Amino acid sequence: MTDNAWTRWPSREALGRTGASRPRRAFSWTVRVSVLAMLLWGALRDASVGGWALGGAVAGTIAAAVAVWALYRTTFAHRLVPSLALLALLLATGVAARATGLTVPALVIWCGCAVTALERLPLVAALPVGSLALSGYAVVNDDARLTTVATTAGLALAGYVLRLDAEARGQAQRLLAQERAARVAEAESAALAERARIAREIHDVLAHSLSAQLVHLEAARLLIERGAERERILERVVAARGMAREGLAETRQALSALRGEVSPVEEFLAELVTLEDGADITVLGERRPLPAEASQAVRRVAQEALTNVRKHAPGARVHLRLEYARRHVTLDVRDTGGPSGELSGTGGGYGLLGMRERAELLGGSLEAGPGEEGFVVTLKVPV
Repeated sequence: MTDNAWTRWPSREALGRTGASRPRRAFSWTVRVSVLAMLLWGALRDASVGGWALGGAVAGTIAAAVAVWALYRTTFAHRLVPSLALLALLLATGVAARATGLTVPALVIWCGCAVTALERLPLVAALPVGSLALSGYAVVNDDARLTTVATTAGLALAGYVLRLDAEARGQAQRLLAQERAARVAEAESAALAERARIAREIHDVLAHSLSAQLVHLEAARLLIERGAERERILERVVAARGMAREGLAETRQALSALRGEVSPVEEFLAELVTLEDGADITVLGERRPLPAEASQAVRRVAQEALTNVRKHAPGARVHLRLEYARRHVTLDVRDTGGPSGELSGTGGGYGLLGMRERAELLGGSLEAGPGEEGFVVTLKVPV
């Protein structure tokens, strides 16, 4: 046994009543009341009834009960010196009771001190106190020697068993508290992750919609500055209005996705290319529902790639290829290239960076760069 085990107090969870079942508490109170009744009975039986003897016996019993209550408080607070002082007071009370002829109360007090010390004190202090109390019991007890030895050993074993039982209960309480704390932390982490996911969805929807509107409104501004015809300017304004409507629809789709009400990704891409001149889509592999995060990543990358084509290569043809594999899904967006548009310099350039971060969070990848004819964006995410 290590030094730490000798000097370590039983935990406060072990010494307290928290976690104890109702039958256990009822049994504990039954034992206490029985011990108190035994003390009173012994005092009344051994003392001459009436007068100062009876009053002194009752007062001593009450004082012993108060000392035991205080002992439970000091041991729970892990205060060694007051606990030893109270045990010494109880042992002295037993000696006084024996000296005045109250043998039964003295034996009960000594046995209780031994069991309580072994149950609630550090072993380095419990063993001397328990040995002293049980020695007093063995000397005073007038039973047969073998019976006295067996009783003494049983009391010592009972105190240590109660200690082990209390430690086991305390350990269970600590494990339960740790499990509850882990569940709270897990719930908080899940809430933060969900908030981050909602923030990404809102950001991606607004970034796509607002950047597309900015493209058309900036074009309208340039046309106005150059004195272009009213029809061309109106065409850009109408296009910006259409993108605003699309943004509202996409916001509703994002909210539906957050609620789990999301349409198949290939249907979304098919609707997306119908809004773009010169865009088409090919779907390969066995179609199947995708996880919400993977589905949203495919949708947002497709939207961002088409927005970049409108900004940097207006009029280019775009081909989308969605391929379902066994462990992942791949989206490939290729354009045929062309002269840079008037708005190629607008925007902060953070769209694809955000998409790449989204893909990496899912354990996937996003590659973007020049292809054989134009620009290629390839997203690969596990499913």
